[in-house]
Amino acid sequence: MPASTTKSLRVAVLADSDTRWKWGSLTANRIAPAGSDVRLDGFLLRGRATPTARQLDEVGVRADSLREVTAVEFLRELGRDDHAYDVVVLALVGGAVQAVLHGLARAWAGRAKRPPVVTGYVGVVYEKLADGLLLRHGADLVLANSRQDADRFRDVYAGVGADAGSVTEVALPFLGGAAHTGNDPYTVVFAAQPSVPDNRRDRTYLLGRLIRHARLHPDREVLLKLRSRPGEHTTHIEELPYQKLVQKADPPANFRLVYGHMGEVLDRTDLLVTISSTAALESLHRRIPTVVLTDLGVREALGNHHFVGSGCLASWDLLDAGHRPAADADWVARQGVAAEGGAYERAFDTARERITGLLTADRLPPLAPYYTPATAPGYLPGILARHHLAPDGSPLPGAPAADREPSPVRQIVRRAARGAYRHGVQRVAPVIRRMGDL
Repeated sequence: MPASTTKSLRVAVLADSDTRWKWGSLTANRIAPAGSDVRLDGFLLRGRATPTARQLDEVGVRADSLREVTAVEFLRELGRDDHAYDVVVLALVGGAVQAVLHGLARAWAGRAKRPPVVTGYVGVVYEKLADGLLLRHGADLVLANSRQDADRFRDVYAGVGADAGSVTEVALPFLGGAAHTGNDPYTVVFAAQPSVPDNRRDRTYLLGRLIRHARLHPDREVLLKLRSRPGEHTTHIEELPYQKLVQKADPPANFRLVYGHMGEVLDRTDLLVTISSTAALESLHRRIPTVVLTDLGVREALGNHHFVGSGCLASWDLLDAGHRPAADADWVARQGVAAEGGAYERAFDTARERITGLLTADRLPPLAPYYTPATAPGYLPGILARHHLAPDGSPLPGAPAADREPSPVRQIVRRAARGAYRHGVQRVAPVIRRMGDL
């Protein structure tokens, strides 16, 4: 019998929300060298968006181990002399990536061998491009989900004199599913976003138009796809959940709220409508007619400006009248979706090759983020302090210990505090803002 060529690859994924856990864990499997037997150890960064058990189950990715940690606890785990991770994936908001990079640089200082560090974005990059990119600089691979993003990322790094060699073109790791063929009944899905739009008037307007579309087309099923249930948080804060707004409406019988895995919802979708959700790219990949709404304008604040040239921009008036958009093939190709001839399956080849090269190298250079106490003395210390790190990447006094599990009482207090925070965001803050407008 020939000897097995399968190699064990232990990957640590640190994520701070359900969507980033989905991106990070799927990316870890996509970029693993061919023939690898991946062991996935998940770490959930403790914070306002730490996913619930239901959210993790909805993502559908199974890890070999999974636990909640602070940044300091994660750094202590990775800094042990006997750490056994081959690759580290940071699926975090930019500031957290920067903090962990500085912490790892200190923890691994002087070591001959260290794991490659990978980071990137969970979806469409439509705001804070320079800020987010520079906060991710220092990782061995900064993944770009499309050719367009890769070009933009390199331009930003080159423009500030930072090494752009880490930028690696891939694709969104969760694209897939069967191409659209049609459903009975015809189903329209509005993919809601937690923070876009961010005010009651616009969200009430969108809900009203969706309900109106259901009334105008009683033969259609009209679904409002929601990311989280009341009290849960995802990557972005949702202050005005549609679940609350719909209580004051009177939707028809063919209108429903739905949750669950986006891929499963797309299985029964004939028309996907959104403001700027990454779900639009998932839909386009499956050749589902997709609309990015212009009703509230085409604005950077909404993120729908990213879809200029896509052929997908349209209004509810057009949809009510029966409009079915046709996506521009060249634009779609630049986004790394709906690729012909197996191009999507090959989108991760370069990343796999780079990871293989890093794993077989005799020595990797120290992690070297663009931001340092010398280049950003008024910015970097605050970012690190949010994660209990000093400017040199060392834990600040009083940082949480990692040598014991929190007591049952502390776990209850922590859950209560997180619930109080979410209550404040979703209920108290909007009331205070309304009072301020009086």
